[in-house]
Amino acid sequence: MNLNLNGKTAIVCGSTQGIGLAAAHQLANQGATIILVARDEKKLLAVKSELSVNSGQKHQFLVADFSKAGELSAKVEEFLKDKTVEILVNNTGGPTGGPIISAAIDEFRNAFNQHLICNHIMVQAVLPGMKKVGFGRIINVISTSVKQPLNGLGVSNTVRGAVANWSKTLANELGQFNITVNNVLPGATDTSRLKEIITAKASKTGGSYDSVLKEMSDASPMKRIATAAEVANAIGFLASPAASYINGINLPVDGGRTSSL
Repeated sequence: MNLNLNGKTAIVCGSTQGIGLAAAHQLANQGATIILVARDEKKLLAVKSELSVNSGQKHQFLVADFSKAGELSAKVEEFLKDKTVEILVNNTGGPTGGPIISAAIDEFRNAFNQHLICNHIMVQAVLPGMKKVGFGRIINVISTSVKQPLNGLGVSNTVRGAVANWSKTLANELGQFNITVNNVLPGATDTSRLKEIITAKASKTGGSYDSVLKEMSDASPMKRIATAAEVANAIGFLASPAASYINGINLPVDGGRTSSL
């Protein structure tokens, strides 16, 4: 099975922490040159220095804030004007939690911009190069809420569903160019985002952090939450030549928690 990404360049968004960070390391370990994207330059420099370097890899980074979608297009276009990117990992932190009925209108607008609009900007920026070389992998990190909405994450459930359908439409359009578009759906994963969710739930219910974590762990048949590296393994596979005929899917990485097939 060919997982080798030597000679390929991958953009990984949200790559200074959590799943994005793990994905950057995984793809670098498979041989890809990584372009890190996040809003904190100091953290980007630190991550860049930690990535494996061999086979001519020359890692770079781009400082970009996905809460400012209006600035993203010009910034990415300028950065990529002399580069070809074969792999794009769209990954952005989740919206604020809470019941959907109490969500402010701007919460939907902001989440839509940060997720779907910014994802679309990134795809439009890398697509000409992918078409030129006849190879592309677009991987969107979303959520299992695409298959089964999660309680207390109303805005996220809504926007993630929109991203999933956008992605499937892209897969239908781009497959003819040997460009695949797939979604990775993490379940509960050991990231700072999950820690925030657990802390908020513990505060709301009066329970302890550990009791909420145990409840989440027990919801999976494997009785634990995932590591970010386990999600990154799925990303690494979908980015590889081995996944050449896998297109337009939602791949849960949740230990079997999601009830639907």
